[in-house]
Amino acid sequence: MITVWGGQTSRSIRVVWVLEEMGLPYRVRQVDMLAAEQDPAFLAVNPADYIPAIQDGDVVMVESIAIMEYLMARYGPTPLAPSPQDPTFPAYQQFLHLGEAGLATLMMPVVVSRFIAPDAERENWGATWCLRSFQKRLKLVSQRLADSPYLAGEAFTAADISVTYALNLGQRNCGIALGDAEQAYLARTTGRDAYKRAMERSHEGVNT
Repeated sequence: MITVWGGQTSRSIRVVWVLEEMGLPYRVRQVDMLAAEQDPAFLAVNPADYIPAIQDGDVVMVESIAIMEYLMARYGPTPLAPSPQDPTFPAYQQFLHLGEAGLATLMMPVVVSRFIAPDAERENWGATWCLRSFQKRLKLVSQRLADSPYLAGEAFTAADISVTYALNLGQRNCGIALGDAEQAYLARTTGRDAYKRAMERSHEGVNT
């Protein structure tokens, strides 16, 4: 059985969501990233001490997008990942990675500054730059949603899982204001039964 190491509102939701969409068996092990001392069992899996991570037999992986691609390739085919010959593949590939590299990663300096940094350092130049950059790159999502209901086209794919997490992170923790099109998009993606199950399973995960 696949073990997902993660947290209730972390990037691990991407991995659990893919597992639910594909109907694969798994269990969740909760990791408290703010704990004074981390569980040695988790550090044995990822000594770099960040989430998500998975164990699948002898396979150990970190990085949410890489894990998603692994699961879809190993246990697919799946409609979550168009084939390279599919006309929607370029858009799928772009937004799958934009969700992390172009959006969610930019939010980390903002989250750390606002919730962890000393008061005098919370409104720093780097965090402000990241917010502006996120809003610029969000235009790519808005432009795409003006032409199609999902980021690869008419069908829901893993690219939507990737970007949904980033938009929720920006809105929830960083004060990003989303427009009507983006809000309607999130209603479509998070309204899926697999997403609801993923959220429930993530909250019910075994504490480490």
